[in-house]
Amino acid sequence: MDWSEIKRAAGLIKKADSLIIATGAGMGVDSGLPDFRGDEGFWKAYPFFARANIGFTDIASPKAFKQQYRRAWGFYGHRLGLYRQVKPHAGFALLKRWAEAKPGGYQVFTSNVDGHFQQAGYCPERIYECHGSIHHLQCLESCCEEIWPADSFEPIVDTSTCQLINDPPVCKGCGGHTRPNILMFGDWGWLGHRSGQQETKLENWLRSAKSPVVIEIGAGVQIQSVRYFSRSVVEEYGGRLIRINPNEWRVDSKLDVGLALTGLAGLRAIERCLSDLSDKSMESGEAL
Repeated sequence: MDWSEIKRAAGLIKKADSLIIATGAGMGVDSGLPDFRGDEGFWKAYPFFARANIGFTDIASPKAFKQQYRRAWGFYGHRLGLYRQVKPHAGFALLKRWAEAKPGGYQVFTSNVDGHFQQAGYCPERIYECHGSIHHLQCLESCCEEIWPADSFEPIVDTSTCQLINDPPVCKGCGGHTRPNILMFGDWGWLGHRSGQQETKLENWLRSAKSPVVIEIGAGVQIQSVRYFSRSVVEEYGGRLIRINPNEWRVDSKLDVGLALTGLAGLRAIERCLSDLSDKSMESGEAL
């Protein structure tokens, strides 16, 4: 563990007027959620698909909903139940405390569809889910523009075959088939206006943000939505970047910080340094 870099990260956070929390799939691993990056991780979590030689991109697609409706809902229904059951790890609370203490406030940018920031008590008005949310539904055939919560849907799944056993939700407009309001692979039918409204709020906030620091966690290079966003904040808004990733941690600028750690380990290490900085400030009489 490189404590000099962790101390640099803590210093950036301490001086920041505002924070942006940007997360990819790696953020959920410490909560016990499976990592679907690559078929091997996906097949470990869902052995049926390994036996059937069905990859993640095959089942995570509108085509799967049209060709094998109950199996697609078996996969997404199981994930919906899992995300409801699993509790966000302690790193969410650390980030929330740091962010809420900033005079300029905070925003969240996430490619995760699990809803764990909302579950951890973050303000929904400060969250941009760029790939949508599994907790919302839309018509499979896009008969209307309506997006509605999936709160009343309690999926029952045969995990041996990944088949939905009970009735899937029906479209509020046409009474037909539904799908999660998630941007899937090969997806031309996703209704993005809910996420678009979130994006507008984030962009409006960014225009007034002063010295924002992006804390990017668990965002890899395979799907670059989060990394692209982090880079745009640095280049367009003069922000700085703290990247926490056990494998793909390197940053482009010496002014930024890359930590080769998992999300929770990195956040706990930074918290330790922030506490040390606070103690030293109090000893010297410096106002925080």
